[in-house]
Amino acid sequence: MSSMVQESTVAEEDEVRPLRAFELRVSSVHQLTPHFCRITFTGSDLELFGSNADGETLDLRVKVMIPAPGRELPELNHVRGSLKEDWYQNWRALDESVRGVMRTYTVRALRPGAPAGGFKPGVRAELDIDFVLHLEGGSGPAAEWAAGAKPGDTMRIIGPCARWGECVGIEFAPGDARRLLLVGDETAVPAIAAIVESLPAHIGGEVVLEVPSASDFLDLATDSDVKICWLARGDKPHGEQLSRQVRSIIAPAACERGQEPEDVDIDGGILWETPGASPGHGLYAWLAGEAATIRDLRRYLVREVGMDRNSVAFMGYWRRGQALP
Repeated sequence: MSSMVQESTVAEEDEVRPLRAFELRVSSVHQLTPHFCRITFTGSDLELFGSNADGETLDLRVKVMIPAPGRELPELNHVRGSLKEDWYQNWRALDESVRGVMRTYTVRALRPGAPAGGFKPGVRAELDIDFVLHLEGGSGPAAEWAAGAKPGDTMRIIGPCARWGECVGIEFAPGDARRLLLVGDETAVPAIAAIVESLPAHIGGEVVLEVPSASDFLDLATDSDVKICWLARGDKPHGEQLSRQVRSIIAPAACERGQEPEDVDIDGGILWETPGASPGHGLYAWLAGEAATIRDLRRYLVREVGMDRNSVAFMGYWRRGQALP
């Protein structure tokens, strides 16, 4: 795979589109906890990796490309545009033994190497991705790759191009909400951690995170007034403690129920709705993790608590027994 990484800078005449393929190299591997591994990447074109207007990644999603055993990834330097365009269909048409697999991950942090308006000699951009290891049901190909990663290994990531302007892949949109409810299992920890670290002092609310064990609790720095609750799952069913804690934080409406949300077939479709909060809403909820748990929590907040569905963003990051791209 070493042939993937090109040390030359990106040509100025590159077509500007929302997405591009980044050829990266592992610069460091840090085992944060028994189930979280942080891998830091560098690359000559990482200076073109996008973020929001404030330089924050929040819950930014990228596609991590894992090669098939004993093979290099097929050529993807032509990646431009979105997952609806021809390159993705062409990749999908290849046999999996040739194309490898594509998995979605959240950027934990982006550290630009060049300040606005100039180049800083000797300082290269870095990208952190936190991988969850040994998720229940066994590790997938991305987690297996991460478990064996070492400095110098190469990786291809498909993400937003900074030249495009608007950053593709950020869903967190609280609008003017001053109170937040951020809820997720271990797969949502990187996104929630990045969001929490970006919050200003006037924002309050609750953060609820369920992880496999107490040894997976992480220290999260924030200027905000949000309260962070870590829950160790242990031998309890996935999502049980998460659901109980949310219900203890926000009680059902005393008088009338809210709108009945439509039922979502999590086996036949993707559980995903991320509306931006309407101006003036006091509470904005962001829920992500195992699809069945998130579906039930969203139903509780909208139907039982009476929250406006436009103030509840929910994402099924994974489904027990299924592999999601």
